[in-house]
Amino acid sequence: MDLILWRHAEAEDGVPDLDRELTPKGIKQAEKVAAFLQQYLPSDTRILVSPAKRTQQTIAALTHHFTLAPTIAPGAFAQAVLQAARWPDAGGTVLIVGHQPTLGEVAAQLLGSHGSLSIKKGGVWWFSRREREGTAQTTLRLAFAPEFL
Repeated sequence: MDLILWRHAEAEDGVPDLDRELTPKGIKQAEKVAAFLQQYLPSDTRILVSPAKRTQQTIAALTHHFTLAPTIAPGAFAQAVLQAARWPDAGGTVLIVGHQPTLGEVAAQLLGSHGSLSIKKGGVWWFSRREREGTAQTTLRLAFAPEFL
């Protein structure tokens, strides 16, 4: 199974939190990342998106075919993200578009660390899980921020 964590692109400040929109810079970040992901995502990727407007605008640069997942809204627990993705048992590829610090907590957990890691706005972390010689292994395949594209 592959699990891809995509933090929403840069968003405006404001309240209510769920209504915050991407900035012009955030729109460009989302477009850059989407162009990259289009080259590598399997066509049957399952996409789960937080109900926040900024995450929906981020994924819109890639596709309009996604599932809103209220359990991964701002403030969600890492375990809720992993359950929504059905990690590690679902098979295939799952793309999560969500928020910090939750995605950083998921990344830390997958890497066997405690606490949280910082995923930059618009950043992507791509993990793979496989069985090798009877042992499950999780590998970080790719991590990047939009400015490196």
